[in-house]
Amino acid sequence: MGTSSGHANETGADKTSAEQLVERIVRLEWDQFQRTNNEGGRAACQGNWPTFHQMRASQFLTWPLDLLASYRDDLIAANRIGRNLVTEKYGRMMASTAPDDYHRNIEPYIERLADDRVARQERVIARQVAWARDFSERRPHLGEAMRVLTTAEDTIEATSFETYLRGELGTYSERTFALYERFVADLAEQGRNLTEETIANTVRMAGFADLDEAEHAQRMAAQIAQDRARS
Repeated sequence: MGTSSGHANETGADKTSAEQLVERIVRLEWDQFQRTNNEGGRAACQGNWPTFHQMRASQFLTWPLDLLASYRDDLIAANRIGRNLVTEKYGRMMASTAPDDYHRNIEPYIERLADDRVARQERVIARQVAWARDFSERRPHLGEAMRVLTTAEDTIEATSFETYLRGELGTYSERTFALYERFVADLAEQGRNLTEETIANTVRMAGFADLDEAEHAQRMAAQIAQDRARS
């Protein structure tokens, strides 16, 4: 069964407000994404609004209202001073995927995070990597569609879930990160899994009833592909 999103206990008005915030955030991120320069030219995904919207909204629909509002404010504040949080996120990922380029061309121009902030982020990242691993083990066919999990698996072509998350968390304001840190801790205390809740949103937006139906569809597709390969 799919789990409920982070808005399950909200009133109808709160749910509407949360959904409006999610749409605003995704649009703000998309606009920044359009201004992100890729070394090899414009990336194909920069022209794919439906997929971008599905993936980002799936994540943000799990968030509580105060966290959504804080991150929206981060994006608006960044726009006011010409800062691009999406560009910065991808730049921070390069500390793992292209370290020489990162140290030479990116690190000098972005904010250095305090040691305490880095340590707090790493605790959050460890929790989320564990959730992602648990989900992949329980739903292997959906798991196959996810990013590789750990920074140790990064290549110049493929960025892991861990590295992506580290890049993203590094762009959050202190207020937004503190709220996110509390959000993750609350989920852990409740025995919930953020990866599961995020992907439950993703598959529902793709037209599946729940995670069970999506996992079954992926399993059938994999079986058909194997049968064709053998024939």
